[in-house]
Amino acid sequence: MACGEKPPMPQQVVCTSCQYYLPKTNFHLQKENNFTDRLWGRFPLHTAAAYYHFIKGGRVQQLIHNLKYNNKPEVGYITGLNYGNILRESVLYRDIDLIIPVPLHPKRQRQRGYNQSDSFAKGLSESMDVPFYKNVLIRSEATDTQTKKSRLERLENMDGAFQLKGHEKIQGKNILIVDDVLTTGATLESCALKILETPGVRVSLVTIGIAER
Repeated sequence: MACGEKPPMPQQVVCTSCQYYLPKTNFHLQKENNFTDRLWGRFPLHTAAAYYHFIKGGRVQQLIHNLKYNNKPEVGYITGLNYGNILRESVLYRDIDLIIPVPLHPKRQRQRGYNQSDSFAKGLSESMDVPFYKNVLIRSEATDTQTKKSRLERLENMDGAFQLKGHEKIQGKNILIVDDVLTTGATLESCALKILETPGVRVSLVTIGIAER
């Protein structure tokens, strides 16, 4: 699913070569890293990590393209299983109470057939032994695509896009919000700000990839 050449090992989505060469970040070992730096000062953030560096034209981009556009939700699920096994060994992620995926608008989810962040969250949930809630944070507005927007335009595009159902389910919890790729962080920021309206919550973030600036 990443190189398009060699078959993967059983129960995997990337081949042995890609497992070795895909550019891992190791951000899970550092409370402050390039991910947290990108979001510094925008909202209270405990820590954040991405599994891979997302390089334009690279194998991670191909992996995520298959996840999002080629009807391959198993890419998210198996990647979540693998990364969850890594995160559970990090002291920074051992006290996570709940995992919440970034939601798609219902119209877009119907078109795609699934939410790629749900797939990733499900894999993380199983390997970290932490429940995930996919109907607490909902996308109430169908925003325009973020692909060619600046950071400011992305923030404006996301304004009011998310709503929270069931504050009592997350009150006082350590929440892990998950998505596929961090670019400017506008989507994750909007989700985090909505969740942080609930008293006593702490927010961390995890994505499959972090894009180059």
